[in-house]
Amino acid sequence: MKCLWLFVLTVLCTRCEAANKPRRGRGSMWWGIAKAGEPNNISPMSPGVLYMDAGVHSTLRRKQRRLAKENPGVLTAVAKGANMAVAECQHQFKYRRWNCTTRNFLRGKNLFGKIVDRGCRETAFIYAITSAGVTHAVSRACAEGSIESCTCDYSHLERTPHRTRAAAAANVRVWKWGGCSDNIGFGFRFSREFVDTGERGKTLREKMNLHNNEAGRAHVQSEMRQECKCHGMSGSCTVKTCWMRLPSFRSVGDALKDRFDGASRVLMSNSDVETPVLRNDPGAHRVPRRDRYRFQLRPYNPDHKAPGAKDLVYLESSPGFCEKNPRLGIPGTHGRACNDTSIGVDGCDLMCCGRGYKTETKFVVERCN
Repeated sequence: MKCLWLFVLTVLCTRCEAANKPRRGRGSMWWGIAKAGEPNNISPMSPGVLYMDAGVHSTLRRKQRRLAKENPGVLTAVAKGANMAVAECQHQFKYRRWNCTTRNFLRGKNLFGKIVDRGCRETAFIYAITSAGVTHAVSRACAEGSIESCTCDYSHLERTPHRTRAAAAANVRVWKWGGCSDNIGFGFRFSREFVDTGERGKTLREKMNLHNNEAGRAHVQSEMRQECKCHGMSGSCTVKTCWMRLPSFRSVGDALKDRFDGASRVLMSNSDVETPVLRNDPGAHRVPRRDRYRFQLRPYNPDHKAPGAKDLVYLESSPGFCEKNPRLGIPGTHGRACNDTSIGVDGCDLMCCGRGYKTETKFVVERCN
């Protein structure tokens, strides 16, 4: 057996003590379903049917449990979407001080720790990526036939086939709608009903959560792409059958990471006030309940433009991630590997927060040939 000797140079940040004082907020308990693949959480009983352990079941609201019961097979997709979101979050932030750490899921505790108690940029990204994950996974599961209450999206079949002038003269259709499109309509609606449960939009923090959830879904929907398959003799492409396909989740994560870097700090709009209902006046007409998604957040800095539908929004500055903070579940950057030749976010100067770093040399033996 031949061995390959590898010279490994590891640069680690040194440790320093500090403390931060977080402010309480709210988080989403359903994220615990990301642990569905682990023992004693969700076990397959038969194809498309799942048994939910009481520990995970208790993290879902009554409406979420009802949605799961009405849509057999959807829990598998939600769990997959949550896992996709966690993996993508950790990929996007692997070289940042905050690297999207998750904690062991316990009953009554959320998956991402107490960082979500703060209305900061990192919380905004968590809400957006998890909402996008559910939208993406459920839309794809419909097309795969994994959810009994939905199928492929056939709405495109009603559209008129596209024809060019040359094709019209030759009476040949260049392409027509067909195939099995991913059901983004069902996925979008289900994500709204499931993910946004409990977010009534009455407080500024709830509005922040709703806006970021919508931003995540909007990125999945807007990135839908047309795919086609050629039909014809001898490899010709006289007719193409086309359908709509979801983007890769990596592209969604990349887009949301860009929005994270340009996130907007916001306030509630002055015009966003509930209209009162005159209950004591029998002749008054009852004002319909306001749509919880119809609100406009105004920028914290009046010189900045109002956030768009795809922008991420936050309410307060991020806490310091340099030092360990048990109250917020922040492990700090001590012990993290850094690149001593980089001037970017993975460089030792930024990763170690100016505390200095040490270099360790290790020899690693691996099998080869």
